[in-house]
Amino acid sequence: MRSDQIKLGAARAPHRSLLRATGLKDDDFKKPFIAICNSYTDVIPGHVHLHAVGEYIKECVRAAGGVPFVFNTIGVDDGIAMGHTGMKFSLPSRELIADCVETMIQAHCFDGMICIPNCDKIIPGMLMAAVRCNIPTIFVSGGPMEAGRTPDGKKVDLIDVFIAAAARQDGKLTDEQLAELEKLGCPTCGSCSGLFTANSMNCLCEALGIALPTNGTLLATSEERKRLYRRAAQRIVEMVLAFEKLGPGHGLLPREIITRESIDNAMVLDMAMGGSTNTVLHMMAVAQEAEVDYDLRRIDELSRKTPNLCKVSPSSRYHIEDVHNSGGIHTILGAVQRGRPGLLHLDCPTVTGKTLGENIAEYDIRGSQVCEEALELAAVTASGQLNAPGTSVPRKVRSVRELSREQLGFDPYDCIREADNAYNQEGGLAILFGNLAPHGAVVKTAGVLPHMLRFSGPAVIFESETEAYQGIINGKVKAGDVVVIRYEGPRGGPGMQEMLAPTTAIKGVKLDDKVALITDGRFSGGTAGACVGHVSPEAAAGGPIGLLEPGDVIEIDIPARRLNVRVSEEVLAERRKRWTPPPPRFTRGILARYAKLATSADTGAVLRKD
Repeated sequence: MRSDQIKLGAARAPHRSLLRATGLKDDDFKKPFIAICNSYTDVIPGHVHLHAVGEYIKECVRAAGGVPFVFNTIGVDDGIAMGHTGMKFSLPSRELIADCVETMIQAHCFDGMICIPNCDKIIPGMLMAAVRCNIPTIFVSGGPMEAGRTPDGKKVDLIDVFIAAAARQDGKLTDEQLAELEKLGCPTCGSCSGLFTANSMNCLCEALGIALPTNGTLLATSEERKRLYRRAAQRIVEMVLAFEKLGPGHGLLPREIITRESIDNAMVLDMAMGGSTNTVLHMMAVAQEAEVDYDLRRIDELSRKTPNLCKVSPSSRYHIEDVHNSGGIHTILGAVQRGRPGLLHLDCPTVTGKTLGENIAEYDIRGSQVCEEALELAAVTASGQLNAPGTSVPRKVRSVRELSREQLGFDPYDCIREADNAYNQEGGLAILFGNLAPHGAVVKTAGVLPHMLRFSGPAVIFESETEAYQGIINGKVKAGDVVVIRYEGPRGGPGMQEMLAPTTAIKGVKLDDKVALITDGRFSGGTAGACVGHVSPEAAAGGPIGLLEPGDVIEIDIPARRLNVRVSEEVLAERRKRWTPPPPRFTRGILARYAKLATSADTGAVLRKD
């Protein structure tokens, strides 16, 4: 075993002595060493319960015959970091997490790893580390948050609170109404209840094959997540022992699971669900780390072939808990397979020890071969209790087939549609190119109103996210405008902070159906509307978005995949001669380092290796 490097032979007596101080006994040195890479922190709702989760998984690894070692990564809560300098640290934290996990795994020669992420940059950071280290690894998240419920029964989430905050500043909401939403928007532990970045990435892990079925949708509060944690612990020990016997080439390593084909599967799921635009950024980064040749044009090709079968908040009234009761990720994949045979690579290996196609057969609750466990787990419903603890809520019925539409409060066949009733016959994300985005830009088409798919208007330019937010709520943006927020890319921001405050401000002042927005920054998964992000090259790198002047007419044509400014190449060339890069916003610390090393958004905003 890999861990033999630190535990066998006379020369390793000092190493064993140190390990004995952690509680190891003689028999432990014959067993696989399993790293439990946790991300517990008290400041992130999606992670506040993960200490208990890590301790439970530790017990389960012991019971399965492994020796568990828990360590934690850092985590940035994007919602709390939003709207101030803190958000600039969010994306750089992804690289820091990847480095820290790699350091722990390589320094201590672990044989296998269970990753327990839940929110935002923690998931892709751990994925990047997993393909770097390339030891048997399983991802099992902390689970999604329940949706909030108002006294009249309406479901709400964090985005409703952001919109309400902007509406209050605009005088459209009272303090009492805002306070009510504030208290109900995030009712339990778990990753925020819509299809924002955290839940998008946790769901994609199922399609990638690196996480067990139901990982992305089974509620954090449900005691059934313990079943998932037990299976992850048992399976990681099995994978390590199998790898010891069989060696590479048997679908047991991250680089054998995360391939060009499995990334296709993940992106097809993303298109079918209309997930966060951040998934594009993070999957490009994971591909870079896995040394897989993958680009934005390939993603757009998949988008054109994939029907948009599911819309989740902020793009609809549905939440992740509704997706779960409708069958979850493997039911979405099953609907894709029925509607677009051949689009998914069904022979990709997964951490279950079965192929993706075999997993779909067992966990697609609309399929003829569905297993009993899938029906049981799909029956998990929300508690409706404020601050319900993690893994505490019992399942109320034996099978999801016992839950009627009336009991659920919605039609599962509307929440997850079949291809012949798709929202759109193309995917929920699109890649745009043009003279404003020579290297590409990303838009969440699932969140764009039909009449906004083609839009043109004069540029109203802001040089930062903060300036844009103030400008929007103070009336500087009018119907028909195109808001431009620049110098917020990976280098320029630095850190490519999310634009959730400006986009929800646009909603708060009732302009979301009359105004478009483009930026070299990125968006929260909670963003909806005609919002185009990741414009590449970014302004700080001399990209065309940095050459725009107020009043320039910007043309957005999502069906044609075009993003242009109605200015001649000669005029742009003249402006380029006059352009000078702005001085760095930070000259010390991690942000200064990140600004010097960060690559473009179209390559995942990873750090340069030269």
